[in-house]
Amino acid sequence: MTNDQFSIKLNQIGRRFNRDWIFRGIDYTFNGGETYAILGPNGSGKSTLLQILNGSLSPSAGSINYFYGDAAIEVEQVFQHLSLAAPYLELIEEFTLNEMIDFHFKFKNHKPGIDKATIIELLNLPGSTNKLIRYFSSGMKQRLKLALAFCADTAILMLDEPTSNLDTQGVDWYLSLVQQFAKDRLTIICSNQEHEYSFCKHRLSIADYK
Repeated sequence: MTNDQFSIKLNQIGRRFNRDWIFRGIDYTFNGGETYAILGPNGSGKSTLLQILNGSLSPSAGSINYFYGDAAIEVEQVFQHLSLAAPYLELIEEFTLNEMIDFHFKFKNHKPGIDKATIIELLNLPGSTNKLIRYFSSGMKQRLKLALAFCADTAILMLDEPTSNLDTQGVDWYLSLVQQFAKDRLTIICSNQEHEYSFCKHRLSIADYK
């Protein structure tokens, strides 16, 4: 079954914090092979919506359904089909780079033609394979999160503020990953910086659902 058959359907989705609605009434379908940007200022609820989409948070109202072709997928199974990189997603700091890559790919398959050596080369860190993650700069940690997400063979790619902690060179590197590894995947980017999502075909603004 090809990746472009995966879809996520939102029916009147809402989420509230205490008594205040962060957003409500979202009717939207994310289709496989398409690129989507979830837009809004900091604190608007982008990350909250992404967590609902990836199944780690339940909506306060409405329903969410996942489909692979015509077959419904249970929310508990969605993680098998997605890769996620986000500022709040922690790396295991006690691991070396080698160990972190090995650990990640116990749970996901590599994309065809990708192996550990390719990922280390992609990161441009040949001398750091046995260096503990805790000694990486914030920019290197972000690069590693992105490389792990892009290089896993999953139908869905979700990225929250993908260029946080990256310099200009890092932004160019991120965009090159998009060109190489986002093709034919359902790609969802949460962002308020245009350079992160300029390639996205569809836009969903959180402000429309306040």
